Amino acid sequence: MSEPTHSIEVIRHPSGAREADVLAVEEPMELRVEGRPLMVTMRTPGHDRELAAGLLYTEGVIDGPDDLMAMAHIRDPREPRDNTMDVRLAAGVSADAVAHLTSARREVYASSACGVCGKATIAQVLRRVPPLPSPRRADPALLMRLPALMRPLQAAFEATGGIHAAALFSFSGELEVLREDIGRHNAVDKVLGWRLLADRAPVDDRVLVISGRAGFEIVQKAAAAGVPVLASVGAASSLAVSLAREAGIQLVGFLRHDRLNEYC
Repeated sequence: MSEPTHSIEVIRHPSGAREADVLAVEEPMELRVEGRPLMVTMRTPGHDRELAAGLLYTEGVIDGPDDLMAMAHIRDPREPRDNTMDVRLAAGVSADAVAHLTSARREVYASSACGVCGKATIAQVLRRVPPLPSPRRADPALLMRLPALMRPLQAAFEATGGIHAAALFSFSGELEVLREDIGRHNAVDKVLGWRLLADRAPVDDRVLVISGRAGFEIVQKAAAAGVPVLASVGAASSLAVSLAREAGIQLVGFLRHDRLNEYC
């Protein structure tokens, strides 16, 4: 399997000197269900099982690890790396759930492209994922401590400056799991998939902290997993704030050691 970083030589300007540099690795992962191609996502290789499980969980295809019969990389002799993951579902999982994933992603792309009302998009999510039954709130002082606890574990970001991280914390500030990926949505799927595979879903007892911005798709994943608090070091979008309010999620942006914005 590929490493998350790749070493190259670059020319620094204005000096023109040749120096070593490190890039974040980006490769496609094809996700298959029951042998049928479902989707391709661009990701940083590593923790592919968690990524596949988290994606299927946050998209409503599965509810827990018992819905997964097997997951394995499929080796293609024409490819130098294992970039295809095949998932076998338990007998009780409906094929309709798999069809939902394809149609749901198509609806999201359509809403972004053709300007479908944001409220309609939120309603689609909430029909599948109802608002949190018992919303929780994290103290701002606690949240402002969390980025500093993440940074020492962000090895790929430290090397490349071009990779996102997602982490789960307890409400007393203990770091449970952190994953890195070139796509912030993939990093989120990896940590939520880790929890699912540990048979500890929903994730209603943790704070989710992410690098980058908090867009609609990130809030949707948090809502699907039952996450009560989502904190981002970047900005939030208007549709993300609207969905968080409807779902009962505490949404925080521009998280720093000394400040934050609380949207809802």
